[in-house]
Amino acid sequence: MVGFLVVFLLLCIAIVYYIGWSLRRWLSPAARKPFGIVYAIVTAVVIASFVLARITGTVMLHAIGAYGMTVFYLLLLLLPPAQLAVRLLRFSRSRRRRAETGAVAATLVFMIALLVYGSYNAYSPVVRTYEISLEKPSASAAGTLNIVMAADMHFGPLSDKNHAERLVREINALNPDLVLFPGDIVDDNIRPYLNQGIDRILAGIDARYGVYASLGNHDRHNGPIEELIDALERSGMRVLYDETVTVDGRFTLIGRKDRIDPARGDLSALMEDVDRSLPVILLDHQPVELRKAERLGVDLMVSGHTHGGQVFPGNLLTGLLYENHHGHLQRGDFHSVVTSGFGFWGPPIRLGTRSELVQIKVTFQ
Repeated sequence: MVGFLVVFLLLCIAIVYYIGWSLRRWLSPAARKPFGIVYAIVTAVVIASFVLARITGTVMLHAIGAYGMTVFYLLLLLLPPAQLAVRLLRFSRSRRRRAETGAVAATLVFMIALLVYGSYNAYSPVVRTYEISLEKPSASAAGTLNIVMAADMHFGPLSDKNHAERLVREINALNPDLVLFPGDIVDDNIRPYLNQGIDRILAGIDARYGVYASLGNHDRHNGPIEELIDALERSGMRVLYDETVTVDGRFTLIGRKDRIDPARGDLSALMEDVDRSLPVILLDHQPVELRKAERLGVDLMVSGHTHGGQVFPGNLLTGLLYENHHGHLQRGDFHSVVTSGFGFWGPPIRLGTRSELVQIKVTFQ
């Protein structure tokens, strides 16, 4: 762990130095020294805000730290192509200076545009609908089951009560039979969730068979896990913590502890007494062990965690790490649905992805 932190710190220092060096060399000699001072102050404020926000929970510090880190990331993406363009055009010294000024202006314009666009993608979720068919007896009198699923809300200082109200409003508009939350409901701390009254907001969800959740790697609490579960269940949901429940005699839900939980049980043990003649739905925050779930007789597995990569090129990386990193995967009678998440982690932006609510329309044969 210490080695990872050292490498991460060195990488951050290298990125900050590269951005500062790149911008400074495009400035006139007279402007370079003042820029260096301002850049150092801004960098210190962003880093301090990012760290202190985790300690104090202050919304303003969260915003400064998150958006500051976003600016560094976007500059890291935009500066190399801008530098390459200036080099390839091979200007004379006077024209090169104008080209560098133009490159700075274009980089800033693109950066602001991406910030606005990315924020819109993060705070304006869409509804994605998947239709699946199960070779099982009907789990409802209508012969269909309307499931609404959301994950990775990361409720906290930036994914706040307004986002929670949007979630409840959009879920209820879909008239769900069943609502599933497969993890990362809060963002590392239950206090902002409770202080903003998000528990009372989520209690407004209306679903015929109720709301069920499993925990993710960010569902944490500085105390016994039971206190976190109790707080979430006051929101009207039932948390399945390596537990199995048969709902109204119609279908079975299994909720697993997160993969990072050292006490996580084996799926085969959880399914020992499960009636496989009924539809079996598994909530597992991270989309792992898909083939094991298929082999054991799970019909539908719902997950989150990946955020679909959240910010390009993260989507390319998650696509390599997970068999199903976003969307619907079917293999035989087994279905996996992974959501990119209703919220976000860290900076409140999405590039190449979109916040979403997932509707799964299940038909029984």
